[in-house]
Amino acid sequence: MRLTNILAKAFVLINCELGSEKQVIDDLKSVDCVKNTYGVFGAFDILVNLECERHEDLRQMITGKIRRIDNVRSTITLMGIEGQC
Repeated sequence: MRLTNILAKAFVLINCELGSEKQVIDDLKSVDCVKNTYGVFGAFDILVNLECERHEDLRQMITGKIRRIDNVRSTITLMGIEGQC
């Protein structure tokens, strides 16, 4: 998917099963709209930056793809505010 008019941006915080971080990050890299992935220390294991043309595309990527990746236990999504991204 080639992004021409990025209008929707989000960050997703992911908790995954212990020891599965690398595999989850590898799986995330094949999801459309994923711009960057970061393994992080703290309350969450992975931070994902997504950029899509529409908010509906973001919703589909998060609920239909990211949350269904093996070993993903939970997610928190931070959506960008239109006009402030």
